[in-house]
Amino acid sequence: MRILVSNDDGFQAPGLAALVGALSDLAELTVVAPSRDRSATSNSITVSRPLTIERAANGFYFVDGKPADCVHIAITGFLGFKPDLVVSGINNGSNLGDDTIYSGTVAAAMEGFLLGVPAFAFSMTHKPAAHFETGAAVARTLVQRVLASPPREPWLLNVNIPDVPREMLRGEKVVRLGKRHQAEPVSRVYAENGVEQWKIGGVGPAADAGPDTDFGAVAANFVSISPLTVDLTAHQSLGSVAAWCASASRARPL
Repeated sequence: MRILVSNDDGFQAPGLAALVGALSDLAELTVVAPSRDRSATSNSITVSRPLTIERAANGFYFVDGKPADCVHIAITGFLGFKPDLVVSGINNGSNLGDDTIYSGTVAAAMEGFLLGVPAFAFSMTHKPAAHFETGAAVARTLVQRVLASPPREPWLLNVNIPDVPREMLRGEKVVRLGKRHQAEPVSRVYAENGVEQWKIGGVGPAADAGPDTDFGAVAANFVSISPLTVDLTAHQSLGSVAAWCASASRARPL
């Protein structure tokens, strides 16, 4: 098996090193990661300029771009082959609920999924994480399952791992995403030259955090596994929006 490994914390991140160490004897690994921390860049890709790829002394490739850039470039030509699996992480901090919209860790995995490759996004629940070895053990186990039973079609799995010693894990739960409260307000700050600036506030606390959600699972020391999809269509609203358009168009046609 050939695995493409990436992340959003940068090619020198401890979580990436832990992930590679856990998987190195299971498959042929190629690391293509950002040259620096590119957290919260979501699925954005760089189309305004060419990207540079360099190779570190440890063999990791690093790109002066974003997580989605790394995976896209790797799969669409740089590697010269299509990997069997994309693995992203291990992120320094959680990617629960609404976080998945902004997460570069999830975006790297999602780019693989969009290109037809099964993918994992691995994250620890605390920042800074204290137990990357627990995350590495979980990642190894899940990849071993893929080796033993390859998926019949590509999927995208968002995995959040409680930041505790491995013996404290209670198992795993396949759960839906929860939801956070509204983010904290922006705050006004000033640069050294007195220029007014605005700093985006932190994420809101969990709102929808029942036992069937990723928030609920990790709070109870379970590893949360959430299958994600890229279809943003609000299928439940198709009928009501069509009815609204039909009614409104009679009064104001296009």
